[in-house]
Amino acid sequence: MKIKKLNIYTILLAIGVVAAFLTACDDEEVYPETRLFRPVLQEDLFAEGNSIIVRLGDLKKAVSYTLEVSRDTFKTIDYTIQSDTSYVVINEELLNGDPLFWNTLYQVRAVAHAEKSEFDSKISELGSVRTERFPTILNLPASYDVTDIAARVTWTVAGLPVTGIKIFAGTDLKLTTPLSEVAVSDEDQADGEAIIGNLNAATGYQIAIYSGETLRGWAEYKTLTADIDPTAAGVIDLRESEDPQAVANAVAAAQDGSIILVKRGASFDLPTVALNKSITIRAAHGFGAKRAKLFTTTNWNIAAGSTIDHIHFIDLELRGDDYTGDYIFNPSANDISVNEVLFENCEIGTIRGIMRIRGSNVVVNNFKIINSIVDSLGSYGIFTTDTDPNAVTPTARVNNILLQNSTFNKLQAGITSRNNSQSIVIDACTFANLVQAGSSNYIFRYRGGAGNNDVTGGIVIKNSIFGHGWDEAGTKAYAVRGKEGLPNTTIEVVSTFSTSDFSFIATYEIAGFPLGNYTSGQDALWTDPAKNNFNFKDSGFSGRYSSGDPRWRAKL
Repeated sequence: MKIKKLNIYTILLAIGVVAAFLTACDDEEVYPETRLFRPVLQEDLFAEGNSIIVRLGDLKKAVSYTLEVSRDTFKTIDYTIQSDTSYVVINEELLNGDPLFWNTLYQVRAVAHAEKSEFDSKISELGSVRTERFPTILNLPASYDVTDIAARVTWTVAGLPVTGIKIFAGTDLKLTTPLSEVAVSDEDQADGEAIIGNLNAATGYQIAIYSGETLRGWAEYKTLTADIDPTAAGVIDLRESEDPQAVANAVAAAQDGSIILVKRGASFDLPTVALNKSITIRAAHGFGAKRAKLFTTTNWNIAAGSTIDHIHFIDLELRGDDYTGDYIFNPSANDISVNEVLFENCEIGTIRGIMRIRGSNVVVNNFKIINSIVDSLGSYGIFTTDTDPNAVTPTARVNNILLQNSTFNKLQAGITSRNNSQSIVIDACTFANLVQAGSSNYIFRYRGGAGNNDVTGGIVIKNSIFGHGWDEAGTKAYAVRGKEGLPNTTIEVVSTFSTSDFSFIATYEIAGFPLGNYTSGQDALWTDPAKNNFNFKDSGFSGRYSSGDPRWRAKL
């Protein structure tokens, strides 16, 4: 019986195995062919000289690739390349004797092809890459190497002497048709410097240097917009003056709306007589890194009862002697109306506060800092509206504040007000050592009490970077107070970073502000914050092309 029972189990097991095998065969699926995945880079695009290297990840079913190369994000296509490999070197040989331009930003995209075209991949954008600069002794021009009508060309004196300079249109990238030629004197060659004149304002040029017929290098120069005509009505020409009192004397004599044109690199005393008219003080175009300076050991005032359309400072350095006591403006009079206070392309610092207003019926409608560097401000910070015990009603206010494309470093305080504002916009700015760490100062302090402690149109912070608080005591305690008041103020923070050592003191947080979304400290992010060098030390920072003051951003 046992033998018979075993045989039955064996037979049943065999039948089950066969059935399972037959079922498996019946259930086998054949998947239809599908479109290839988009090509991806095995490593980032990079350049060697004026060649671009593209290394794609292999796609097993791809039989070839098409690459397209552009300089204007594919509004037009410079080159279309067919390749049967995923590794492509785009150079003069591949392009049949038509080399890529040097020091030029290119975009590359690719399509992978299958044996049947209906299964080709979709287009894959591979990114941008800049070809290297032509090996040269020519120095890249700085912003102060151009005026509206001239350019300063400098080079390292090495090898064969530079004998000539050719000027080409900015669009003549192959340097085929010179607009003019200038011989280089022995003296200029020894100095490694020549001035090219007779240029047009607000115009791009390619300027190249030669040793005989040998090209030694070239660079793009963009002239400035036309300078102020010193002979025009309303212009006071101080370009030949270095008298410290020249600006103060000019302001006293000026008509409403006058422009005072000062010499680049000269130093003047900031006026102290109360202002009662619209005025613009700006540096004339000129070569050299130094701005014209306005220096103060006290402050400028605004006269009681004044109605002023604008106060503009352009391309100046405004510097105090002491950041515990000096201001640019510190009026205490009543009944003042200023439509716009503007600092553009300025350096501002070593002062207690940029502007402090107080008193009855004192209004600044628009306060703007654009393309400027601000450092070493004391407890009155960027702007303060304050009380005055002599005022009947302390109603001083600033309506709209714009901080744009600027850098702020070593500030004991930010913006303080005892009355409402209408708007604050902070766009593309870099902040380090912002607000005295552990102190009673704030980034935003609206302290006027209920009904007088809001920014009614909201605060917008975008495309900016914040480092830690100003640790003047050297305790490595970096937390700061973010805000006081603002109970009904909307605060929108977009595309903004803070370093890992940035933090708020408890109960003074700014809701929605990103904390430490850059995961290292400010000293890891920037080259030398203590010396106002905010070039990026961390080449892997994701915001290096799009965040902070544009002057420091990495360039493709």
